[in-house]
Amino acid sequence: MSYAPPKPAAKAFDQHKRLLVIQVAAALAVMLLLFTKPFLVEGSDGHEYIEGLGIGFVLVCFLGRLWSILYVGGRKNDELVTIGPFSMSRNPLYFFSTVGAAGVGLMYGSVLVAAALALVSYLVFRVTVRKEAEFLFGKFGPAYSVYAERTPPFWPNPLLFHDQAERRFSTKALRRTFTDGLYFLALFPAIETIEQLRISGMLPVFFTLY
Repeated sequence: MSYAPPKPAAKAFDQHKRLLVIQVAAALAVMLLLFTKPFLVEGSDGHEYIEGLGIGFVLVCFLGRLWSILYVGGRKNDELVTIGPFSMSRNPLYFFSTVGAAGVGLMYGSVLVAAALALVSYLVFRVTVRKEAEFLFGKFGPAYSVYAERTPPFWPNPLLFHDQAERRFSTKALRRTFTDGLYFLALFPAIETIEQLRISGMLPVFFTLY
């Protein structure tokens, strides 16, 4: 399938709307989880397995975002990065964030919550990907077209991976990404606290989620 260049954009895509949607979705998810319980009983083998899988997903998200920012940190929208994780996907940061969203749902113990969070993240990032592609095509023209022709927009293709011996990165961007990633990791003790409050009867349960 040939790649159709997007309509050029005059300026970089404003990320504030995307962040607002994600924050609202996260707030609604937390409110929902406060008054629900997973179908699998806390402490059961099945629940612990799904929870452990979720922790693994969140760690992949955390490390994947750090890996990606080593290549693009401080250079996004200024330079066309096509190596490392960006050789497999044009948007690895968004891909790893979606993996993390699914991981949060699994840490809660619900496949349904994991699928819902991943879907919301994917739909939000899909809009962002399209807007950013318009800007990058407008700025880099044929070079971006060639890159987009061979590189998936979202889901990585490991067979396309290539790198170079030397690269530079922004320590400021790396530090910011590390701090952002801590929010994902902090959700684990938060979910554990909610579980304990629910088990003790301090939180009412209105729904059961599979």
